Amino acid sequence: MSIIDRPGRSGQRTDVDAAFRGSATYRSLGEQELSPAEERFEKGRRTVGLFLAPAVTIVFALLPLDLPRDQHLLAAILLGVIVLWITEPVPIPIGGLIGVGMIVVLGVVPADDAVGPLGSTTVFTFIGAFILAAAMLKHGVARRFAMSILSMRWVGASTARVVIAFGLITALLSAFVSNTATVAMLLPTAIGILSVIAKLMQDKELVAPDFDPLRLKVGVALMLMLAYGASVGGLLTPVGTPPNLIGRGLIEEATGERIGFLDWMLMALPICALMFVALAFVLLLLNRPEIRRIEGVHEYVEQERAQLGPVTRAEKNTLIAFGLTVACWIFPGVIALTAGTESDLYVTISDRMDEGIIAVLGASLLFLLPTDWKKREFTLNWSDAAKIDWGTILLFGTGIIFGSLLADTGLAETIGTSSADTLGLTSTFAITVFAVILAIIISETTSNTASAAVVVPIVIPVAMAAGINPFVPALAATFAASFGFMLPVSTPQNAIVYGSGVVPITKMIRSGISFDVLGALLIVVLLPVMIELVLNV
Repeated sequence: MSIIDRPGRSGQRTDVDAAFRGSATYRSLGEQELSPAEERFEKGRRTVGLFLAPAVTIVFALLPLDLPRDQHLLAAILLGVIVLWITEPVPIPIGGLIGVGMIVVLGVVPADDAVGPLGSTTVFTFIGAFILAAAMLKHGVARRFAMSILSMRWVGASTARVVIAFGLITALLSAFVSNTATVAMLLPTAIGILSVIAKLMQDKELVAPDFDPLRLKVGVALMLMLAYGASVGGLLTPVGTPPNLIGRGLIEEATGERIGFLDWMLMALPICALMFVALAFVLLLLNRPEIRRIEGVHEYVEQERAQLGPVTRAEKNTLIAFGLTVACWIFPGVIALTAGTESDLYVTISDRMDEGIIAVLGASLLFLLPTDWKKREFTLNWSDAAKIDWGTILLFGTGIIFGSLLADTGLAETIGTSSADTLGLTSTFAITVFAVILAIIISETTSNTASAAVVVPIVIPVAMAAGINPFVPALAATFAASFGFMLPVSTPQNAIVYGSGVVPITKMIRSGISFDVLGALLIVVLLPVMIELVLNV
């Protein structure tokens, strides 16, 4: 059992609950509790980035490349923004906004075209989900969920089992519910679990009185398992994540081969299972929890549950809003299982019950369900909603902008076709490796949906030009599009957990690199075998 002994700045006892409720994702050095070594590293990283980002942009823009002007400038700006995101000389959302500003100032696209993708329904999913999470944290619903999970002796006694159990719940849910929705609905419970662990460590004097609960390694492991587990679980079914449907549709159009629901699950199950094992092992290895066993957790949880008292009206209202939102998120998946994804009913339901619209409608209920009608008090006030992490919403919005521009300017297609020509790809294996690497790289800087929409149409003609059936490379690209793990903008679920303030960008990158490589290897080695066994293609 290790002890965190970090010199504090205030000398006062940390209010753990307040720290999680008011956590800021993008904190300056003065707002964090850092050891001297950590402070030196952070200062160096941010200082380097301040000068490296503009240097990379200018040098790349001046290179004599045979590219259209808009593609050349977009690539230069995107490289500079990636440096800003990795080194954090400015808050990460500001880095994205600087990039968007430069796109317009340098004439890559007009201003209206640049900011148009901010209207994506994914942005509305973030807003609605964050407001629901704010209510769950404010009224203690998340804490009740956390206590329920921790009260199970086989789970609650071990921090590793807590992380693994939570990852399994996430992966199974995300197989049928949108990855974004799954992470959004489970995030408050994850924060609740982490706050319970942090308070237990504090009460047992395993940490300094003024420790920073947002910097616990067990928190990093739990949050990254939430995000990565959703990405892995989303591959299990065709409706688990949008890239699956995009890739399946494009493959069917190009080859005439349709992948049934059960066939997809049989192909994906071994890959998902092995990837989950790798997630659990590597995350717990790289982010070794401060304590292995949560001694006395059962007694502690029972005591805390007793103090919570009966369920309040505010909690009931929050559960009603949350339950209706989740039910509407799940409903299209139920239709897909019963009527199929090609049915008119599924198409109509999935179009009209968009997860972003459902999220904001569900959040709106919090301002309509009263806790005291005589005083006209409702479940949530706007002052509570205004405190959600708008920075993460802006960050992912700028990521959507770059993903859209990669496709609209043709830069993604240029990268794919020129790479294929340069490498002289002529075999199924080579094209599959190329497809996986390209999909993962693009998904690191754009959403996984954008990655699938961009890469699969590139891979199919490349394979056909080489006289190869594009089925395997195209499906590999579809799977790989969900395996962007390094940056908050890679997937919505990465951005959501980054918005908790618990996961530093450096730790997300360190863990994400490992899983990018492991995911690529699993897809390249195992997917062709499963396709041969299940579909005989």
